Amino acid sequence: MAADKPLRLLLGFDYGTRQIGVAVGQAVTGQARELCVLKAQNGVPDWNRVEALIKEWQPDAIVVGLPLNMDGSPSEMSERAEKFGRRLNGRFNLPVFTHDERLTTYAAKGERLAQGQRDGYRERPVDALAAALLLEGWLAEHPN
Repeated sequence: MAADKPLRLLLGFDYGTRQIGVAVGQAVTGQARELCVLKAQNGVPDWNRVEALIKEWQPDAIVVGLPLNMDGSPSEMSERAEKFGRRLNGRFNLPVFTHDERLTTYAAKGERLAQGQRDGYRERPVDALAAALLLEGWLAEHPN
């Protein structure tokens, strides 16, 4: 989906059926940071919470992680993530892009391990960090 105006601020979503990681990124710096993890019921978030994030951050666009298989083919979750992206677009009328998120959760766990976290991913999930990593990947592929 093409955007009509420059993309300066973006929100990234690491879609999951139980949790959805959220990050914010800036095109100028190409960097993103984790914001929060939204609880989801079978992939459906609290849309009021999503709306609050959209109102607070006022992004120019949204990037949703696309969970592909290691060979690049669509996974079982790919269609659900794409549907989530379509719902975001329909509800908030913002451009929504997808980005290959292969290994972002693995990389996020690696970063947390390097910071000394050995377990406790339920108490301190990596979904928002994975969202930041996938958003930075998208920003790197789409420089201003």
